[in-house]
Amino acid sequence: MSHLKEKLEEIEDRVRTIGVLTSGGDAPGMNAAIRAVVRAAIGKGLKVRGIRRGFHGLLKEEIIDMTTRDVSDIIQRGGTILQTARCKSMLTREGQQNAAAICKKYGIDGLVVIGGDGSFMGAKAISNFGVNTVSIPGTIDLDIACSDYTIGFDTAVNTAMEAIDKIRDTSTSHERCSIIEVMGRGAGYIALWCGIANGAEHIIVPEIHDFDEKEMIADIMAQKMRGKKNYIIINAEGIGDSINMSHRIEEATGIETRATILGHMQRGGSPTCKDRVYASIMGSMAVDVLVQGKTNRVMAYQGAQYIDLDINEALEMKKNISDYQYDVAKMLST
Repeated sequence: MSHLKEKLEEIEDRVRTIGVLTSGGDAPGMNAAIRAVVRAAIGKGLKVRGIRRGFHGLLKEEIIDMTTRDVSDIIQRGGTILQTARCKSMLTREGQQNAAAICKKYGIDGLVVIGGDGSFMGAKAISNFGVNTVSIPGTIDLDIACSDYTIGFDTAVNTAMEAIDKIRDTSTSHERCSIIEVMGRGAGYIALWCGIANGAEHIIVPEIHDFDEKEMIADIMAQKMRGKKNYIIINAEGIGDSINMSHRIEEATGIETRATILGHMQRGGSPTCKDRVYASIMGSMAVDVLVQGKTNRVMAYQGAQYIDLDINEALEMKKNISDYQYDVAKMLST
């Protein structure tokens, strides 16, 4: 009888229906993750329900059944076919409780959340109300501390790099100083990587607090005296003020200076091979984790391995710009 009881409990606890949503800012490669979740789950005999517009859509019950045909021909597309939105209601206990209740109403006993730290907090809250959750890091900012990789960063940084190469061409032709503002409100990884990849003379990121504009202007003047004809400054969105900065540099140096804000073009476009493959593996593994009966987990890529971590452990981790990488960028710019 005890053996039979254990079997019945195992059947009762088994995940039968998986929900999937994308939350926060969109990132190239999210569609690859959605596709992997849907096909991996259906391949295991599970039902899949897609939730439109993230947690906002969950609370509005914008929930659809998904088949393998629904995710055909999407792996190469940027953005997210499920769409995404911010949701202030998920910051409240009532909103979290309602979200979990709606999952249960639609039979969703396993939920895959694709997004950043804020999305992870939402997943954690729903898990506390009895819904199994697994989160996948999806953000172009590369600012998820538990993972060396986040969906969308590779595409975004390559998009920015190619744009900056083009700006360098015209900056050289006109002997200008060009300030290029890239995305990254609280994280300077896109700025740092582009600074190294594009051979920028200066990189300004929110993590480095000793930035001195007067010192940068003095360095531009010194390089001008040595015969340098153009200058590239990569400025992270979290610092901002690029247009006013360009006016100050031009006034102080006499060098024609232009500011270019790349903006949301960095979020769009067809994902790179890396973003397609890594997102696909993480999506598939998220389903495996739920089938194993785990909950409150985060997928991560560490040391060339795909792993899952406890969400509390993941959220406690801190991440910062590597001092060595930043020093290398400065050294190579001289």
